[in-house]
Amino acid sequence: MNDFSKTIEPLLIPAMVALVGLACFGLGRLSVSQLEGPRLVINGAVMPGSSTQAASVASAAPSGAGKYVASKNGSKYYLPSCGGANRINEENKVWFDSTTAAEAAGYGPAANCPGL
Repeated sequence: MNDFSKTIEPLLIPAMVALVGLACFGLGRLSVSQLEGPRLVINGAVMPGSSTQAASVASAAPSGAGKYVASKNGSKYYLPSCGGANRINEENKVWFDSTTAAEAAGYGPAANCPGL
């Protein structure tokens, strides 16, 4: 063996492992993007970066519940898909059909809830 092959040989296996790992990661990302269902849609607009998990959170509201949720102990209302809505205990949730109804009850829109 010459000097060049002696210096390259120890690098071949780690390089091959890295390339195979990157290829597997890329294929995994492709398969997830093709399997995703409908995105979260609010007022006819698809929300960027939304996933089926966010859509399932929005549909997790009890049937007959309103479009907006607030806490009995709080002062802000949220969309069911917002993180703040997930922190409200079920027994403390108050549902509203409109922002007008929520504001008439003394609640204001949550500043950290996109779409309000």
